[in-house]
Amino acid sequence: MALMSLALAGTLAVTALAAPDRAAPAVSCTSGKAGLAAKLRRDITTALSDRGGTVAIGLRDPRTNTTCTLRRHVRFDSASIVKVTLLATLLWDAERKDRYLTDWEESLIASMITKSSNSATRTLWGRVGVNKVRSFLHEAGMTQTVPGPKGYWGLTRTTVRDQQRLLALFTKENPLLGADARAAILRLMNQVTGAQRWGTPAGAPATVTVHVKNGWLPRATHGWRVHSTGVFRRHGRTYTITVLTQDNETKTYGVNTIQSVARAIHRNLNPASRTAVVHTPPPTPAEVIPPLPPGRRGA
Repeated sequence: MALMSLALAGTLAVTALAAPDRAAPAVSCTSGKAGLAAKLRRDITTALSDRGGTVAIGLRDPRTNTTCTLRRHVRFDSASIVKVTLLATLLWDAERKDRYLTDWEESLIASMITKSSNSATRTLWGRVGVNKVRSFLHEAGMTQTVPGPKGYWGLTRTTVRDQQRLLALFTKENPLLGADARAAILRLMNQVTGAQRWGTPAGAPATVTVHVKNGWLPRATHGWRVHSTGVFRRHGRTYTITVLTQDNETKTYGVNTIQSVARAIHRNLNPASRTAVVHTPPPTPAEVIPPLPPGRRGA
């Protein structure tokens, strides 16, 4: 994977895995389908029962008028999930100016989303400009998202509530993103390289079309941030899942937490479907957190 230097001061201490917070807020679910909210609340709670760290969850299924939330207003460092916000900003601005993207821009956005290229993101972040990102966030109602300081896009602060608002812009008609822009975003999220198709797709039926973007970043405080946000479509139905986590001892631990939640959600929304085998990346030496010099890297 491509890596991004965040030029953070200090060394990254090994973070002890947090025990489950017995005083943590409860998962909240509502649904227009009888019994579904209770099942989702029970199964998501069970999925989290033996997991440490801090987890925020957002689910929206318009067909059954179902939502689930947990810590929807808690801010997390975005890591690479902000790349989808940057892409949306670029397309929104291009539509406002009634222009097509250049071949150079098309190449950069493909690398940024499908391969999670940090160099492409850095170039586009500089080209688009943080003020334009702020303008898009304002227009999108993503008032809880704050761009990272001094060009450190991976340190953008965001919430489950705002990520779900963003995904909603990709899945229904709205005044910010036209049909072509929405289709382009979902196409790129569908083409994410296989090594990065973990997280919210876990447990999705084979008949579901998956659109996903993940992010991960270790820092001296709160250990590994590991996030996954996705759009799932099947036979005219669309639902969205966002899971943000921090206080993970390793990236793999965060991935497993997200996938436990995702499996519970997909199983309840698609009870009669067979599930697909979803790639789970194995632990790598980079996930053992040693003392590190300034300039910790993530994606």
